[in-house]
Amino acid sequence: MKYVTRLLRVLVVCCLANYLLVCTAVLPLSGLSAVIVLLALLVGYLVIHIRPCNAPGATRRLRTLLGGYELLVVALWSIVATGVLWLALYKTGRLAGRMPGLPAWVPVVIDLLIWLIVMGLLMLNGFLRVLITCNRLRIVWRVLLLVCWWVPVFNLYLFYHVLHAARSEYYFGLGRLEREAVHAENKDCRTKYPIMLVHGIFFRDWQLVNYWGRIPQALQKCGATLYYGGQQSAASVAVSAAELKAHVEAVLAETGAEKLNLIAHSKGGLDSRYAISRLGLAPYIASLTTINTPHRGCVFAQHLLETLPKSVLSWMERRYNAVFHVLGDEEPDFMGGVRDLAADACAAFNEQTPDADGVYYQSVMSTMRSPKSAGFPLNLTWRLVNRYDRQENDGLVARSSAEWGHFLGNLTVPGRRGISHGDVIDLMREDIAGFDVREFYIELVHGLKKRGL
Repeated sequence: MKYVTRLLRVLVVCCLANYLLVCTAVLPLSGLSAVIVLLALLVGYLVIHIRPCNAPGATRRLRTLLGGYELLVVALWSIVATGVLWLALYKTGRLAGRMPGLPAWVPVVIDLLIWLIVMGLLMLNGFLRVLITCNRLRIVWRVLLLVCWWVPVFNLYLFYHVLHAARSEYYFGLGRLEREAVHAENKDCRTKYPIMLVHGIFFRDWQLVNYWGRIPQALQKCGATLYYGGQQSAASVAVSAAELKAHVEAVLAETGAEKLNLIAHSKGGLDSRYAISRLGLAPYIASLTTINTPHRGCVFAQHLLETLPKSVLSWMERRYNAVFHVLGDEEPDFMGGVRDLAADACAAFNEQTPDADGVYYQSVMSTMRSPKSAGFPLNLTWRLVNRYDRQENDGLVARSSAEWGHFLGNLTVPGRRGISHGDVIDLMREDIAGFDVREFYIELVHGLKKRGL
């Protein structure tokens, strides 16, 4: 049925785009019959623009995405159909249709102009829908499409890439909705104790720009009760841990819960360990899950601290602290946070911060396969970690540095993509082929539920 509907759409677009040629060379029409056919084609063309497809069960974004894909497919098949029509008319000697009082070439020229308008509007609608809604289409492809859509042969490659990205994202998203509906029905994320998400360095828990991307919404749909760590964006581990402890105590008082499950990313894992073992939170924490946390520090960070001129570090510190003070940090401390991530600092930290009895510790890591897996600055820092730590990494943290407690494994995907330090928290809201970040967190929390936590 889908292909029959698409065939009818192609027929409508092709006939409208070649209307004069159809009337003069294919089905000679005139007078009232020509007007009726034209009106019917225009109505059909308008319907195609407004409702290009049926997508039951899909979100508005996915419907818009699939609609853009369908418009582009119809446009491309209409181009092929036009070529076949023109070739057939040329072979039979009827390409130059007749219009009374006008040279034979006039209908062809007018038809070409109509064709450009009809096809141009159709493709513009399709491209806009895809460009706005397709998360898998990176900026470079968007720019190439906008600049080079008219370049012969190369534009076919661009169109193919856009169509492939749109189609794969639609079916990925539809599958995501179906899986999420099952999780939501079963309340797979309704844990015994509430969840607190603890962010890493250089970010804050804003409401408008969530550090965790689409993850919190997915967890809450599946029954999770969520709170946030609320530390400043950059401070020493000790200061951040004290801030985290205050937020934990506030949540416990508000909810009446006995304990919390902490899920911490990057430096947030160190903040959590400090608060648990050295600030007395152990009795109130059921579990700590660290994600891409540099438990053993970053060798490249220590190298930069030792080699960069003090004037450069001082300038970076002043600029960062000034900006984030305006954004809400009471006492931002850029260098305090960075120094605590150095390898030597983490070695001393680990000696002074043993795991607390009664708290379940687990960890997970992700790795990039090449610097092309992410944009700046991770494509640069990946090379630094690769050089100084000499290990696979996520752009900031070496794999062995992230292993702590029960290690759940290393997340990556086939091919050259990999999963970066930002991908693992859905920072760019990008659907990565082979890795469903929301499903990963749902399964992670579901695992805590199965443990009775």
